[in-house]
Amino acid sequence: MAGSRLPRQLFLQGVAAVFMFAFASLYTQIPGLYGPDGILPARRTLRPQGKGRWQQLWETPTLLWEAPRLGLDTAQGLELLTLTGTVLALGALLLRPLRHPLVYLLLWAAYLSACQVGQVFLYFQWDSLLLETGFLAVLVAPLTLPPRHKQGRASPHEGLPFWLVRWLLFRLMFASGVVKLTSRCPTWWGLTALTYHYETQCLPTPAAWFAHHLPVWLHKLSVVATFLIEIAVPPLFFAPIRRLRLVAFYAQVLLQVLIIITGNYNFFNLLTLVLTTALLDDHHLSAEPGCSRHKRTPTCTKLHPGILAVDPQSTCDCPTLSIAWPKALLATLSLLLELAIYGLLAYGTVHYFGLEVDWQQRTIHSRTTFTFHQFSQWLKTVTLPTMWLGVVSLAWELLMTFWRWTQVQGWLRKLCAGVQLSVVGAATVALFLISLVPYSYVEPGTHGHLWTGAHHLFGAVEHLQLANSYGLFRRMTGLGGRPEVVLEGSFDGHHWTEIEFMYKPGNVSRQPPVLVPHQPRLDWQMWFAALGPHTHSPWFTSLVLRLLQGKEPVIRLIQSHVTSYPFHKQPPTYIRAQRYKYWFSRPGEQGRWWRRQWVEEFFPSVSLGDPTLEMLLQQFGLQDKNPPRAHSPSRVLARALHWVRTQLSPLEPPTLLWSLLAAVGAIKLVQALLAPGPFQSSPLARGEKQRPASKDSRAASEPAAPSSNPGNGSRPPRRKK
Repeated sequence: MAGSRLPRQLFLQGVAAVFMFAFASLYTQIPGLYGPDGILPARRTLRPQGKGRWQQLWETPTLLWEAPRLGLDTAQGLELLTLTGTVLALGALLLRPLRHPLVYLLLWAAYLSACQVGQVFLYFQWDSLLLETGFLAVLVAPLTLPPRHKQGRASPHEGLPFWLVRWLLFRLMFASGVVKLTSRCPTWWGLTALTYHYETQCLPTPAAWFAHHLPVWLHKLSVVATFLIEIAVPPLFFAPIRRLRLVAFYAQVLLQVLIIITGNYNFFNLLTLVLTTALLDDHHLSAEPGCSRHKRTPTCTKLHPGILAVDPQSTCDCPTLSIAWPKALLATLSLLLELAIYGLLAYGTVHYFGLEVDWQQRTIHSRTTFTFHQFSQWLKTVTLPTMWLGVVSLAWELLMTFWRWTQVQGWLRKLCAGVQLSVVGAATVALFLISLVPYSYVEPGTHGHLWTGAHHLFGAVEHLQLANSYGLFRRMTGLGGRPEVVLEGSFDGHHWTEIEFMYKPGNVSRQPPVLVPHQPRLDWQMWFAALGPHTHSPWFTSLVLRLLQGKEPVIRLIQSHVTSYPFHKQPPTYIRAQRYKYWFSRPGEQGRWWRRQWVEEFFPSVSLGDPTLEMLLQQFGLQDKNPPRAHSPSRVLARALHWVRTQLSPLEPPTLLWSLLAAVGAIKLVQALLAPGPFQSSPLARGEKQRPASKDSRAASEPAAPSSNPGNGSRPPRRKK
């Protein structure tokens, strides 16, 4: 296997970029979500219980416990954390020396601290995935940077933790594919899920409208491809054949890019693309300038009488010729195995999904040919072997790492490398064991067969979210039309005005937005709230209260420009919510993206002091029993945070994130233009004296003899005895 120096650098830069987007996106929403006048004030989540400082920090691991020491309330402390995280992540993205374990540890700790007070608005799988990936970045990042002219000298253990990234990608994709079938969702089993998905997903893009109107047979074939990429391809992540891993890489990239084009899933798909870097290597990315992609087969360089080229039939006892044929045999066997795997995947896809080509209609028919019971039995059969596949792959990585350690020269360097290898190796094995517990959730029968020590390890660190279970798009919702909650306000209780959100569907004539990598967390929760009664979403009652009170931070979550809010001059006296069903408009309907139909009342009409509203607030524990403690506005840090907020508030969140991305791109371009060229970085350009080459090195560097054409007048060189 080729080295992974460049993929590790890509991974670290990618993790920094995702942290930057996540922190910046969350920062723009803190006042409306967690401020004193927000929907779920963060101060309610951190209440001292009379425990010791370190015990309190371990049970609720958040740096926000220290906010009062800085003269800040919890929301202001959260602003400071997210701003610091954004700046740190930006620095790690741009400056290689900042890609240090300590920096990634701070990023992970800051995001974990935010998740501890984020409540329902930070209960998404991609938040857990970012935490797990961020902690792996702590192990992947090098402690020291080698000098530029010694890039090849890396510590033996540096590539070991990077294997955990590949294992995480496997768990994410395999579980996401399996849960679609274990959920017994009829749309996944009927291969019709994508005929609903583009229309019913939380925040579709304009491209989703066009994808929704593709032929049904193509939607069904796309579901088959999804199962292939998510269930059948992930085991190839650990294939010993390099081309198989690269095929798996491009398959995952294709899936994630298509999701990005058709849906606004914030930083989730970008983070998944970052994880796929674990399938790459330096050779594929041409890490070494001037390095050819294919190594030449060693050939005999001796000149035999009468032989103008290397003749395979010649009886030469040179060791180079004896080495060539095993390599050729191994390459042939690898190619045959690779073709066999491709054939097996193709046969399995055609057989289990009944693919048939209809040449007359120019379509491909597909259907599932297996039952739920058969799939459950298959899952029981393969879940434990996939764990052993991870064990074998990790054991190989450990063995190769140990071999590289044995090649270290010098007893002091070998001792230091051995200590580092012991620590990193133990951490890698421990994290692998911990991850087996949430991974086993895909098949409950396997969960009980795990080693009890793995359960104990997982239970001890579960609150740190070092390993999590995943399973996206388990069931398809909105089969009869996507449910959507529409808020309405009124001054007299008779004439109602709709309160339109910036991003989620509302006005049927408004084009779906493009938001990646921003996540409007209130809009996302509004999508979940529409799937059930309002009592399943207690935060909705608090939203209604804040709108009746006319709280500007909450209004800015709905419309970043307050003047676009219909009640910006005076809060409404009454607020209610209606449930609608939305469908994409049909082709040919000019000026409309959606169709909708009223279904029922979602939330009753209430006003301030209404008994119904007061009862709901008391039932969900949302009443402000203890007003926020006043902090001195003269604090320098508080005033600085207020000034930054004032400067950034005119920008819409997606614009802010795209501006960060554009700034990073411009700086990277300038860095590339100012970087020394190949001649400037050479020893002669640096003024270094070039050591004279030895005879052996000169002989090795001499080009091969020119063509021995008798007519060119050249004589073969003399052979030394």
